[in-house]
Amino acid sequence: MMRKIIISAIIFAAPALAFAQSTVDAYSLSQTELKGSARFMSMGGAFTALGGDISTLGQNPAGVAVYRGSEIGATLDLNFRSYNTQTPYGSSKDNQTKVFCNNFGYVGTAWIGSGLRSISWGATYGRVASFDRVTHGYNNPTSTSLTNYIAGLSGGQKPGDLVFEYNDRGDITYNPYLDSDCDWLSILAYNSDMINDRPGSPNQYMGLYQNGTVGDALYNVRERGYVDQYNFDLGGNVSDVVYWGIGIGVTDISYTRDSYYSESMENARVVAPGGSSVTTGDAGFDLYNTKHITGNGWNFKAGVIVKPIPSLRLGFAVHTPTYYNLSHGYDAEVDFSYYDPSSPENPANGGSFDKTKPANPMVGNEYTEWASFDSRLRTPWRIMAGAAVVIGNQAIVSVDYEHQAYNAMHVKYQYGYGYNDFAPDDNVNNNIKDVFKGSDIVRLGLEYRVTPQLSLRAGYNAQTCNVKQAAVDGNVEVLTSGTDPSFSLDSKLTQYISCGVGYKYKGWYFDAAYVHKNKESKFRAYTNWDGNIAPSADVKENYNSVVLSVGYKF
Repeated sequence: MMRKIIISAIIFAAPALAFAQSTVDAYSLSQTELKGSARFMSMGGAFTALGGDISTLGQNPAGVAVYRGSEIGATLDLNFRSYNTQTPYGSSKDNQTKVFCNNFGYVGTAWIGSGLRSISWGATYGRVASFDRVTHGYNNPTSTSLTNYIAGLSGGQKPGDLVFEYNDRGDITYNPYLDSDCDWLSILAYNSDMINDRPGSPNQYMGLYQNGTVGDALYNVRERGYVDQYNFDLGGNVSDVVYWGIGIGVTDISYTRDSYYSESMENARVVAPGGSSVTTGDAGFDLYNTKHITGNGWNFKAGVIVKPIPSLRLGFAVHTPTYYNLSHGYDAEVDFSYYDPSSPENPANGGSFDKTKPANPMVGNEYTEWASFDSRLRTPWRIMAGAAVVIGNQAIVSVDYEHQAYNAMHVKYQYGYGYNDFAPDDNVNNNIKDVFKGSDIVRLGLEYRVTPQLSLRAGYNAQTCNVKQAAVDGNVEVLTSGTDPSFSLDSKLTQYISCGVGYKYKGWYFDAAYVHKNKESKFRAYTNWDGNIAPSADVKENYNSVVLSVGYKF
């Protein structure tokens, strides 16, 4: 059985629809990483009170006012990532190597007078986050099926609303994807017989898994993309004591997620020969999903650095949320097969699939073409404070604290054709509060000047988990979008350990840094529900990066 589902170019989805912004999308697009110049990264990013580095234009804009002159610089990042996916049934490992320009920019300074001593300005490009990640694993046996989850999700939707209708000429007169508010995953599953009507229970469904079913699950997810930010800052130096700054950030985002999920089951509830009833047999399906999100946004930053005595600096900065305009695109496909174990075509009986006999076994494919819509996202606001001590013009010790309000993320869905035709998605916004909490970041940086030209550096950066423990444990529903129910959430503290070296020659500087990142997350093939535990895995990410910066001060 094969049906081609035609999707309109633009879908104005209500919150109940599968094709809408989701809790997981908001979370994925709002995260930040430790990125910047080699000096910035080698000191753990602890520059809220220091300033004087191109990277601080994206952190504390008052840092631009610390400059005594002008500067131009660029940074190259060579990073090596490894992903270890662990399940109770084994583990797998993947490696990636990436090279990209991490940061470049310009700062200019003009000296004015005795009160407001100088004005500085700057423009920089910086990578805020990278989405590259691979997750794949195998669970055997499983205690339930994705189809059972979809069956529960689909309860209350009328079977007639889930299927296509045709006229005598074979033209589609009713398309459930376009003409109903049914969940897209329910439509895809019902048309591929992954779920079936529950006898004696109107508008209720049952999945393939039943008592006595033995099954396994295989999953493979590949994520890639980036968030880039362009910063434009202005700052002033008041009497070499107070340094102030304001800045605007313009962001560019691209995110792609390809996922594959497969189940194979024996003694499952399958469609009987002829398709008019359900019997016990063998079943298998492969679900493919692609998601692509692009967009741009802006944020505003303001900060101050105070130097009460020459050896002490205190810094404070606040960032508004980034306000994103996003465009989403999805497609999905499922291959399926169900057959009676007594069938001569059953591979267990030495047979093979015969598509000329579609009733037994049943082999088919259901898929969608590209679907797209727009949304709005407000990321967490950020507030940070720091202190730095200069010891004898030879050493620097700097400490930062930052808070990010992940539970304050907010999304809107599009309901009309106008630019402002967006309304809050209450389902997702309430789910954000159920799943996420505020996150705290502590940064520590050290620098020791061995000679006037040579400096050694070290840093540490730690971010608390921004996911509530109930969600990490799988006790909270997590809303996803499209027909991909899988997701990953951070599960533990994220840490960076770094070190570096810097060398100055006349107006030139050459900096190098090594950065190690450790991050752990929990992957789930779909949300746990009603006591049923979905296939899951623990993913450990190790990130090793060599960062090189070169610049000229004049």
